[in-house]
Amino acid sequence: MKAINKIAVIGGGPMGGVVAAHLANAGVKVLWLSYRKAADHNALTGAIEKMLKTSPAPFMSKGAAKLIEVGNIDDDLGRVAECDWVIEAIMERLDVKQSFYRKLDAVRRPGTAVSSNTSTIPLAKLTEGMPETFRRDFMVTHFFNPTRYMRLLEVVPGPDSDPATIDAVAQFADVALGKSVVRCNDSPGFVANRLAIPWMAATMAEAIDLGLTVEEADAIVGTPMGIPKTGVFGLVDLVGVGIGHETMTSMGNLLPKSDFYHVVNRDSTLTILRKMVAEGYTGRQGPGGFYRRRRDGDARIKEAIDLKSVEYRAEQTPDIPEAKNLATLLAADTKYGRFAARVLGATISYAATLVPSATADIESIDEGMRLGYNWRWGPFELADMIGVAKLIALLERERLPVPALLRNAAGKSFYRVENGKRQFLGIDGAYHDITRPPGVIMLEDIKRVAKPVLKNGSAAVWDIGDGVLCFEFTSKANSLDDKIIELLDKTIDLVQQKYKALVIYNEGQNFSVGANLGAALFAANIAAWGEIEKTLATGQQTLKRLKYAPFPTVAAPAGMALGGGCEIVMHCSAVQASAESYIGLVETASAGVVPGWGGCGELLARLRADKKMPRGPIPAVAKLLETVTTATVSKSAAEAKEIGFLRETDGVTMNRYRLLADAKARALAMVAGYKPPAPPEFTWMPGRSGQALARGMVHGFRQRGLALPHDEVVNMALAEVVSGGDADLTDTLTEQQVLDLERAAFMRLVKTPATLARIEHVLETGRPLRN
Repeated sequence: MKAINKIAVIGGGPMGGVVAAHLANAGVKVLWLSYRKAADHNALTGAIEKMLKTSPAPFMSKGAAKLIEVGNIDDDLGRVAECDWVIEAIMERLDVKQSFYRKLDAVRRPGTAVSSNTSTIPLAKLTEGMPETFRRDFMVTHFFNPTRYMRLLEVVPGPDSDPATIDAVAQFADVALGKSVVRCNDSPGFVANRLAIPWMAATMAEAIDLGLTVEEADAIVGTPMGIPKTGVFGLVDLVGVGIGHETMTSMGNLLPKSDFYHVVNRDSTLTILRKMVAEGYTGRQGPGGFYRRRRDGDARIKEAIDLKSVEYRAEQTPDIPEAKNLATLLAADTKYGRFAARVLGATISYAATLVPSATADIESIDEGMRLGYNWRWGPFELADMIGVAKLIALLERERLPVPALLRNAAGKSFYRVENGKRQFLGIDGAYHDITRPPGVIMLEDIKRVAKPVLKNGSAAVWDIGDGVLCFEFTSKANSLDDKIIELLDKTIDLVQQKYKALVIYNEGQNFSVGANLGAALFAANIAAWGEIEKTLATGQQTLKRLKYAPFPTVAAPAGMALGGGCEIVMHCSAVQASAESYIGLVETASAGVVPGWGGCGELLARLRADKKMPRGPIPAVAKLLETVTTATVSKSAAEAKEIGFLRETDGVTMNRYRLLADAKARALAMVAGYKPPAPPEFTWMPGRSGQALARGMVHGFRQRGLALPHDEVVNMALAEVVSGGDADLTDTLTEQQVLDLERAAFMRLVKTPATLARIEHVLETGRPLRN
């Protein structure tokens, strides 16, 4: 099979749309065809326009949408001959799919990969009666929704599938689409849904039987078990109550009567789901589901379904002291402890029956639940946390099945670390290394076999080979403090002495949420203004050392890189960003200060250098003020380039597992002949005229209700910095002069009661104070 350059997506529904959008995110040309001619060119064009306004956004940038061509199968099916892969995402009816495959096979180019996005129909049924040449090119590729954000892709080959074609699609999905590929057997629900549907059924059934409220059930099944706070009832609302009912019913029809799923898929649950659908309560996309929000005049009322009466009542905040951690919860002799034990026990027990029937090993199931349903831990990782012996005792106490895989693990654990390598327990009773795909480097693997080169309480430095060091934040939420700055300064010295390059990277949920505001508030409360200014100046100096180091420095952000995290990214000589990087200077709104570690000057210099920016003293300043005063955060790495937080030359990695390897390769490629950048000169600074412009902008924001009194103070301080203070158009400011203006503005603001109130409020609530 040749390289994949153009892909056809068949099916004009929501799933076809989000799959087409994500393919375009990867820079691939897409032919999106509606299955029905009634949904013509205009309808699909309208669907693209709608997706461009949807939140969360299916597209990473507006430019990606231009890669999609639209049409319908009656007029345009012959054009699939232009494509290297055809993805079918039409209705879940076997007869409709098979009829389409016969039409497709008549026009597709021989050797073109064909896949179905089905989540329920067995592959053997889909290809029944099709020629061997078609079966050879066919597979199931089950994308999860929302496709851009859900990293799991289940790939199901058939007995006649060409291994080379399967490998080519899997490799493309990994590298270009950023998916973690789990290879599954042709069994109902494949891996993630096969386990998730019984988990949801068990949760709802046990909540009904034990008399729990939906709020109590979601609180127990959520955070203590490492599952998103939506729990199960909130998740059903999210996917749709009707879809939940159909999926649970369909799974029941597909599985043999001997399957344990029939024990947890009870009529009591299905009756409630049917009643809700009949009354129009279909979830978040409708008037409500298990939870709903309604207005009564100006009041916004939160309600939830009572599982006994199936009527709405006021939403309740559950008080479950034993839910502080999983061990306490499972040990509690209460209805909550019993509920947790029965749900988690049934889920892990069922997971143990799926190896090797659904997939080859336990790691594939754990990966499927982590990435398909955002579980923090997979079921076998949870089994290790409980302890296999305790888990077996729990199952026996609750009269739940103890499958052979669990019995055979008695006295062992499902995972272990041996000779620095993480291993999983196979069905043969032996441990096997967890292997990474070629081109993947994980810091967690390096940390098992090595000691840090440098370390303190907030950061660590690791040798990742070939003369490259990796600087890792280790503080809470990767917030930045004086210890990180101190160690970064030492690391710059060390690389200069003994190494070739530096990568700044970590494997936390977020690169960094910004500066440690708690430390700043403490210093302000004791009026330690000198210490605050010293920390500010040291941060400025260290980040400039990073920028002008005589070796390549590469930032590799993923998730949020806010405030100081954004400033570190902008001071590196290059960036290799995860596609899902959310970058921004948010200090004005969140903390009531200006960016204090050189972010003002860095963004201004980039905007001034942007060839698309109109020339003159005002445009770049106006754009910066608009971006920073509104605390704009990019919704992707692609959008960060459009805003100016990233350069056009910076790299983007679609698969987060490949980020460190890509960043290291980028750093090494820059070593030969590397020269640090020349310091910028800030000419044509608008001075007082720029500040007058800012005053007009802020006044407009105030009139529109977008700014409050202290916003005006903060934003005028920012305007003074980026306009050059008292500078004249004929003056040229150095980078240090802009830093001095930035530091002075920060110190003025941090002494104001309104700024301190903002810092205190965001620390207490996690939300900015509007004052």
